[in-house]
Amino acid sequence: MEENEKPQEEQSTLKKIETPSSDELSQQFNTRVDLSGVQKSINDVRVEVEKIIVGQKQMIDLLLIAILADGHVLIEGVPGVAKTLTAKLLAKTISVDFSRIQFTPDLMPSDIIGTSIFNQKTSDFEFRKGPLFSNIVLIDEINRAPAKTQSALFEVMEERQITADGVTHKMTAPYIVLATQNPVEQEGTYRLPEAQLDRFLFKIEVGYPSLDDETKLLTDFHNQKDKVNISDIKGVISAAQIVDYRNKVAEIHVEENLIKYITQIVGSTRNNSSLFLGASPRASLAILSGAKATAAINGRDFITPDDIKFVAPHVLKHRIILTPEKEMEGVSAGEIVTQLIEKIEVPR
Repeated sequence: MEENEKPQEEQSTLKKIETPSSDELSQQFNTRVDLSGVQKSINDVRVEVEKIIVGQKQMIDLLLIAILADGHVLIEGVPGVAKTLTAKLLAKTISVDFSRIQFTPDLMPSDIIGTSIFNQKTSDFEFRKGPLFSNIVLIDEINRAPAKTQSALFEVMEERQITADGVTHKMTAPYIVLATQNPVEQEGTYRLPEAQLDRFLFKIEVGYPSLDDETKLLTDFHNQKDKVNISDIKGVISAAQIVDYRNKVAEIHVEENLIKYITQIVGSTRNNSSLFLGASPRASLAILSGAKATAAINGRDFITPDDIKFVAPHVLKHRIILTPEKEMEGVSAGEIVTQLIEKIEVPR
């Protein structure tokens, strides 16, 4: 027998040894946290929303990620691209209280927080709660109201509570603000202050639909496919389930090198010649929370660099301010963020 020739039994044994694929490894890792319920509920929500919404898959995914990450969302786009409709449909798929506020230039803080009314029967003042007292609050065209009304949102968005007449009212979980705004170039709009923007987990920029999506939209509208209307959308997730899912998301595993990767991305915004203002540590926390939720909806109990790269632009682009020179050149914040992320070495 030649030296390089293996015995028959040894050869057959070697043939049985196979390297597990990445999918099989993921399934092995997933035994640490059961995310099957999360995936099922997320898919159920997608099915309900996509009964009416055509395209906009990324916006839907980012909204779902924000809900799991316990964050607020700012949706920006020109009128008519289904910003309000998508947020409203998403709220209907969750069996919790929902309120909608249309922001206008004459809106006052008491109009959204509430006010004290004198009760003649009891000879005392009673606090009448405003529309901010809900679980999911949809604020339409948030940048059409003046700064005084916008500032009324600071406390409730950050601390999930409202203080009125010296009394603090705690919000019931989940509490999410979904706000839409038109581009600041639109007439009659105001720039949101930096402190207000920093309280939004994501800023989602919604563009025009693709040619295929708009064709399908028109076809479905013409055919009145299944005669679906908003009232047909049903709730598929309860408040208790959301709280449970958030607890599972908090258990998502994060490697130390990925934490360092997040800090490098955020840190690069603070010493860049194209930026006048960089992102705060709140942005680092937002990227971490968003990456965990992204991993969860994909059935993984560990985050990857791709999860971080997916959420980072939506976390950062509304938290940075370009220098006047870059603004004059027409450079967008999103372009700068993309360049910064590409320069940082991805951990292996």
